[in-house]
Amino acid sequence: MPASSKRIVEAFARMSPFMNFFLNSTFAREGNRPGACVFVAGDPWEGPPLGFVESLQRAAVPQNPNWFGYRNYVPEAQAAVAAGLRARTGLAYADEDVLLTNGAFAGLAALCLAVLDPGDEVIFNSPPWFFYESMLAGSGAVPVRVRVRADDYDLDLAALEAALTPRTRAVLVNSPNNPTGRIYPPATLQALADLLTRASARLGRVLYLISDEAYKHILFDGRKHYSPALYYPHTLVVYTYGKTLLTPGQRLGYLALPPDMPAADRAELRQTIFGAQFLIGFAFPNALLQYVLPELEQQHVDLTRLERRRDRFIRALRGMGYSVHQPEGAFYLLPRSPIPNDWAFTEQLAARQVFVLPGQAVEMPGFFRISLTGSDDMVDRALPAFAETLAGLNAG
Repeated sequence: MPASSKRIVEAFARMSPFMNFFLNSTFAREGNRPGACVFVAGDPWEGPPLGFVESLQRAAVPQNPNWFGYRNYVPEAQAAVAAGLRARTGLAYADEDVLLTNGAFAGLAALCLAVLDPGDEVIFNSPPWFFYESMLAGSGAVPVRVRVRADDYDLDLAALEAALTPRTRAVLVNSPNNPTGRIYPPATLQALADLLTRASARLGRVLYLISDEAYKHILFDGRKHYSPALYYPHTLVVYTYGKTLLTPGQRLGYLALPPDMPAADRAELRQTIFGAQFLIGFAFPNALLQYVLPELEQQHVDLTRLERRRDRFIRALRGMGYSVHQPEGAFYLLPRSPIPNDWAFTEQLAARQVFVLPGQAVEMPGFFRISLTGSDDMVDRALPAFAETLAGLNAG
């Protein structure tokens, strides 16, 4: 087997708990049945925001003969994103420093190709999004896992600093975090920036901070999101509209280079990322999504409804006897499994046609994850199943 093929096979094997659930569980066999209560992933069970369909319908009417031709970065789309970033962060993002991608997945893949050499180490925090480790390993980099703090899910900066080596090239963070819902506060981000500044000087090369901001608009209780780019100039911002709009199948996102990064570094990154997007398979958004991006910047999922659903779930589950923390952002709950084997517990729920994700799929054994994007009707039908399952375990 060629070395590249072996690396890909080994990288994919790192996803085994996640893939095992999606291939071999009751959910894999029965999750699409009518009447199922599905809280596994961020799928739009109640539809996208008002206006999304109308935006696409308008854009589907050609306005010139080449309307459906090749597009990499549509200038009006870049300008809309940059204006939004300037308004929300106060940083003077330039239009040309917004690099449009077909989702955060492709953006991360392009970054891996553009900034990582084989053998470079990238530190990521656990519990993580499913694909960080496999994507890094598949690119030839060495993923280095650092657990967050157990008490509040904040970054463990001491452990992160201890993980730095001469081979470290980047640190990858995700705030609000999937699956914990933690929003990293300014004090943490400033301390992380100081740590990376010292380490860059000591190692003699810049360490990148990759900031996955997929959920930065999914915030609860009036909280704010703070981008690491406010504190560290060599931050590479990754974003997808799939979470904010609840349209994960419509692949649209961007990479953004903050204005405090030296101009020469930004120019080099623009060129290398652009080339990487071609090499991984024309990883630019399709033309229609770029045409409507200025409108999509103004649309978002109903946060009030998500927050109400979060609160209802938490009240009900705690009342039954489950241990549930309250997430600050993103749209997941992470309750503790009432039995140590979270897979076995999720299978017992699945027998009642209620589907959640076992914690081992997100490196949280002994927990399970609920996506709040399931419909209110699903919640109505699922809560009795949670109670019955727990009662059965207690009786047993």
